[in-house]
Amino acid sequence: MKNSMGFSRRNLLALTAGVLLTGCEQNTFVPPPPRVVEVAHPVQKTFTRYLETTGNLAPINTVDLVARVQGFLQSINYKDGAFVKQGASLFTIEPQTYKLQLEQARAAEAGGQATLKQAQLDFQRQAILVQKDDVAQSTLDVSTATRDNAQASRRQAELNAKIAEINYGYTNVAAPFDGIVTNHLVSVGELVGVGSPTQLATIVALDPIYVNFNVNEQDVLRIRDVMRRRGMTADDLKQVPVEVGLQTDIGYPHKGKLDYVSPSLNQSTGTLAARGVFSNPDRALLPGFYVRVRVPFDKQDALLVPDVALGSDQAGRYVLVVNNDNLVEQRKVTAGPREGDLRVIERGLSGDDRVITAGLLRAIPGQKVDPQLRKIDVSE
Repeated sequence: MKNSMGFSRRNLLALTAGVLLTGCEQNTFVPPPPRVVEVAHPVQKTFTRYLETTGNLAPINTVDLVARVQGFLQSINYKDGAFVKQGASLFTIEPQTYKLQLEQARAAEAGGQATLKQAQLDFQRQAILVQKDDVAQSTLDVSTATRDNAQASRRQAELNAKIAEINYGYTNVAAPFDGIVTNHLVSVGELVGVGSPTQLATIVALDPIYVNFNVNEQDVLRIRDVMRRRGMTADDLKQVPVEVGLQTDIGYPHKGKLDYVSPSLNQSTGTLAARGVFSNPDRALLPGFYVRVRVPFDKQDALLVPDVALGSDQAGRYVLVVNNDNLVEQRKVTAGPREGDLRVIERGLSGDDRVITAGLLRAIPGQKVDPQLRKIDVSE
């Protein structure tokens, strides 16, 4: 009887303990809190719309220096790569022969002038004698012909003297403008100008300097529309600024102005040729450099969001926004140009939208989040 009662108490205690333990293990599932993300309203800002393209730098002036007369090169009067001023003597081609030819031509000119003077006096005397019937008309005719021949000879001598003077001037090859002269291509004592002009060197003007670039047809139409809207004329284009940056530059530090726009498109490329001109006193810009070109052509009000907020897929660009129920939505947008760390949004957003700017990896479309509103920094 004792054993039976003891066994019953032990069973009851074990059963009670099992029930209690079972009750403690039945927990209710509690979902995790929404993930925290940072959101911001798009900022409205006036931004400058740019035409962005590429171009090449070209000298405003470049000339091959050639020997225009035949002779032996007597001297080279500059150092290769030196900067020279307009009119500076660069090469001398044995001038003595051409100086003698000039003196000879001037002497012939003086002789022709004396002959003409004598023929003119003889003509005047014969004209007076004919009026008095002291000589025949044929004598006056001969005197007239002699005078006319003397005039022609004097004129020929005058032209020969000018040609000799020009040839003598060609013996001194001078700089036609301020610029850098390349290395010389001939040596002192070498015969030049034989048969055809001999190239001696090249002079290049670096200040100012051109940048040549092309504008595609779509951009041309867009710019013309802006010009009509703002009442701009073709002359106003000369005041449009042009900015360029070298491959190692940050941004577009070099400032110039639009200098030329072609009146027609190139049919083979579908582009319009344009050119800017830049001051280049420190010669940072060299002909042949490949540069990035930016031309401002309009100012607009637009919505901007941080560029890091944009994503892309096969359908295009998008941003993640948080709706009124704090659910994440993927919004397709049309992105415009970049303004510093911000990106212009042309279509797809309103000023009241809450765009996710941080915590993008924690934001999944359709899931709830805990949005923390922040203000976009527009200090730039």
